[in-house]
Amino acid sequence: MIRVLLADDQSLVRAGLRALLEGAGDLTVVGEAGNGGAAVALARELRPDVVLMDIRMPDVDGVTATRRITEDPQLSGVRVVMLTTFVEEEDVFAALRSGASGFLVKDAEPEELVQAVRIVARGDALLSPSVTRAVIRRSVAAATPAVARREPPEVAALTAREREVVALVAAGLSNEEIAAHLVVSPLTAKTHVSRAMAKVGARDRAQLVVVAYQSGLATPDAYSPGSTPGQ
Repeated sequence: MIRVLLADDQSLVRAGLRALLEGAGDLTVVGEAGNGGAAVALARELRPDVVLMDIRMPDVDGVTATRRITEDPQLSGVRVVMLTTFVEEEDVFAALRSGASGFLVKDAEPEELVQAVRIVARGDALLSPSVTRAVIRRSVAAATPAVARREPPEVAALTAREREVVALVAAGLSNEEIAAHLVVSPLTAKTHVSRAMAKVGARDRAQLVVVAYQSGLATPDAYSPGSTPGQ
């Protein structure tokens, strides 16, 4: 059973999310928070698998709360999916920089939200829908000008194959698609992705995408908004 914590300042929204998630069969809501500060406290108390975090809340906003969760070593297993009413480029990039593993708009289809929780709970990153990928691409490009893209030591430690794999992850390819592109097995592709994440200190694929753009391993033109989510 996947354990979910809800964080939204609107009780009606939380009630709707609870009903949707608990109707899925394999998800259960273990707690609710009305602001980011309460979300962090409950995350520490309940240790959920996934937090559905509204990006805009009073007192402590979702981005700040997400950063506090992802920077807490004791909460390393907790993943955060950011929710918002409007897709704004600055918000998407701030969410990813804070350590969020996914980003969804609140008008997403019910099954899309349920699948988002499942995807993130198993340790993958939610890099869909395509409009969100395009926003990520533009945000990273705007936030990391060429002059700032200096290769950190951890990126320099990547092998040539790992660099290639990171670029493919940033292009939105799943492990299966990376395997087909490199003519290797999906397990080998997954191993390369895992090793690259470990070397650069990325929590998941979403963070690997951020590293790829910031370091110059990937470029906006290489991003493929129409690709399937990372698996």
